[in-house]
Amino acid sequence: MNADINFYFDPVCPFAWMTSKWVRQVQAQRDYTVDWRFISLRQVNADIDYDAHFPPEYEAGHTAGLRLLRVAAKARAEHGRESIARLYKACGTHIFETVPDTDQGTEEQVRERRGTREFVEPILAEAGLPLELAEALDDESWDLEIRQETDEALALTGKDVGTPIIHFEPPAGVAFFGPVISRLPDRESAAELWDHVVGLARFPGFAELKRSLREQPQLPAFGVAADTVGQQEDWHGGSRRQKK
Repeated sequence: MNADINFYFDPVCPFAWMTSKWVRQVQAQRDYTVDWRFISLRQVNADIDYDAHFPPEYEAGHTAGLRLLRVAAKARAEHGRESIARLYKACGTHIFETVPDTDQGTEEQVRERRGTREFVEPILAEAGLPLELAEALDDESWDLEIRQETDEALALTGKDVGTPIIHFEPPAGVAFFGPVISRLPDRESAAELWDHVVGLARFPGFAELKRSLREQPQLPAFGVAADTVGQQEDWHGGSRRQKK
């Protein structure tokens, strides 16, 4: 697919989701084409001791993300690349645009549930895709394809990054981790922000503009309303690690 933007996402990353909402805003205004591609945070952190480096719920969440990407890979193979836009939108809406159900257990249990048939089948239905695709949740044969796409994304940016990764004007254009945003801009500001980001991306030799302090994103899943500001947290290497 020859797209204006390649957008690499893990479905359980809230910042990838927030950035994807902004990209869709701009896509509607500028008539851009987007190829939604895969990057697995579970595979990126395959050699990391989760217990030592991450909050306790992270491993369950990242593993669920990999399981969801297996479903996405099968959907892409059987229903075309255009199916991923619908699937990712439905998935992100179910994960991030609903208030957490406190009856579902601990945060770790909530995140683990995202990798189950019970969770994914309504998402597939909403995306207009067969429920049988949920069989891929346990099918590790898709992991190689997901690994290859993850490696493809990291080859464009370097390895000390998180998600999302956006490749501008591929194949010759530059790719960056981010932009990481916690607030969704309005329609006018969305296009303005896009123009600034693309301006930086097109400048030869530009590599990084970084801040590790992040607000919790304005998403119902975090209890942060659109008219409030989320609590700031310090992130490292694209994730909220407890130590480097």
